[in-house]
Amino acid sequence: MNQMLKRASSACAAAVCAASLTFSGAAVVMAGGEIDESINTQIVMTAEGLTSEIVTLGEDEIKSYLESGDEFTVSAMTAWDDARESVGEFVEAGSAEVEFSNRQYTATVPVDFEKLDAEFVYVFEENDGMVTPASVAVNVQYPLSTTMKNAGLNTLMGLGTVFVILILLIFVISMFKFIPGSSAAKKEKKEPASVPTPAPAAPAAETVELSDDNELIAVIAAAIAAAEGTSTDGFVVRSIRKIKRPRR
Repeated sequence: MNQMLKRASSACAAAVCAASLTFSGAAVVMAGGEIDESINTQIVMTAEGLTSEIVTLGEDEIKSYLESGDEFTVSAMTAWDDARESVGEFVEAGSAEVEFSNRQYTATVPVDFEKLDAEFVYVFEENDGMVTPASVAVNVQYPLSTTMKNAGLNTLMGLGTVFVILILLIFVISMFKFIPGSSAAKKEKKEPASVPTPAPAAPAAETVELSDDNELIAVIAAAIAAAEGTSTDGFVVRSIRKIKRPRR
């Protein structure tokens, strides 16, 4: 193990031990929600010391810490390993700010890097008078354009996933008709019975009208024959026309 790894290991171990602060009879948070100055100082030193050591670790050292088995160390190395390629080379670390809420201390250390800035957020928990580091997160400060781009990509991926699932559902449903015994296959096999086309009705009205005309012709022909004193064989009725007479 090289000198840098020994120094980082000692610093991390010392920071964790220093963070395990035991207080007997002393209030960790003063009246009015104000953090005790000594506690605040020790948390700030622990957070800043851990940050200074983490940002200088190399790839081999990170792998070594990931295999340590310590929960806090593994979480810290995982968070830093996921973010270090995005932020670039280390430039400068700022001062830590400590907040207290729900029996937890949150220490935020702003760090400037070559590409993107980031914040190392440490959570310290108080259990039975002891304050110990529980977790650490590295929040990369992406610009608004990158944030909007990621949001747009996530939206497109979500919509694309929905449409793909809908297409698959439509395809699966359309395949039901090829499955023997399915309701879709049964409906397709049942063809509607052919309805016979009714024969056109005979023109009864025309027949009745023609019969009435023949009777009228016969009556008129008989009347003319009687008036002339002859038979109906001597003339033929060609047409019958109604004469419109003026009313008196």
